[in-house]
Amino acid sequence: MNPTSDKVLLSARGIVKNYGHVQALGGANFELREHEIHALVGDNGAGKSTLIKVFSGDVQPDEGVLEIDGRPARFASPRDAQVAGIETVYQDLALASTLDTAMNIHLGRELLVRGPLAKLGFINRRAMKRNAAEQLKELGIELPSFTIPVSDLSGGQRQAVAVARAAAWGRRILIMDEPVAALAPQQTEFVLSLMRRARDDRGLAVIFISHNLPHVFLASDRVTVLRHGQTVLTKPTAETDVEELLRAMTGIMNTEGRASA
Repeated sequence: MNPTSDKVLLSARGIVKNYGHVQALGGANFELREHEIHALVGDNGAGKSTLIKVFSGDVQPDEGVLEIDGRPARFASPRDAQVAGIETVYQDLALASTLDTAMNIHLGRELLVRGPLAKLGFINRRAMKRNAAEQLKELGIELPSFTIPVSDLSGGQRQAVAVARAAAWGRRILIMDEPVAALAPQQTEFVLSLMRRARDDRGLAVIFISHNLPHVFLASDRVTVLRHGQTVLTKPTAETDVEELLRAMTGIMNTEGRASA
C-alpha cells in the first residue's frame, strides 16, 4: 500500500462558475494529495458536480486558479485533462452498451493493427482483449465473459468496467462521481475496493463524490464539504464524524449558538 503523501497533486483555489444569474461555485477550494482518496460531499446543488467538471475539463471556470504539481493549468476540454492524467467515471458510466468489455475499455483509444492496414483503420481486437484482461486482472475484476455486450453485465460489473477503463488510461487522478449510488451492498463493497486498489496498486489519487456518509468513512482518507458552491470544511476522515459533516453540509447551528461551518 502506498501511504498518503503530503505532496499536493491538484489544487483549486477560489473557483467561481456562474450560469447566467445562478452561481454554481462561489469561490470553492480543493486540494488533492498523491496516493489519497479524497471524498467530496454536500447536498444537492452544493456544486460538487460542477467542481469535478472543472477538474475533468468539461467546464471552464469564470474565476479561480487550478494547479497541477504547483503549476497553473487550464483545461479547455476533457482531452486536456486526460493528457494531464485525469480520468473521470460519471454516474452514467458512458459505456457503449452493445459493445463488449475490451471495446469499452479502449473506447476512443482503439488499438490498430500494424502495417498498411493501420492506415485503413483496422482494429486489433486481439491486442485489445489482451490489454483489457491485464487491466481487469490487476484490479482483481472477474467477469463472466469478455465477449458479451456490457448491457448483459450486472450493475456492479458495468461499474467495474468503467473503473478499469479509467484506471487503464488515468496516469495520476481518478474521479468517481457517485460510483455506488444504485448498487446492492455486495456490489457496493466491490466497487469501493476497486477505488482502494486504484490507490494502493496503481498509485492513483482518487476524488470520490458521494451522498452516502458511511461510504465516505469506509473508503476515504480526507473529506471536503461544499455548501452553496463554497468549501466549508476539509479534514482527515478519521478526525471527523457524521454529525460534524452534516452540520457543515446544512449550516445548522451548534449547541453554542455558532454556525458549525
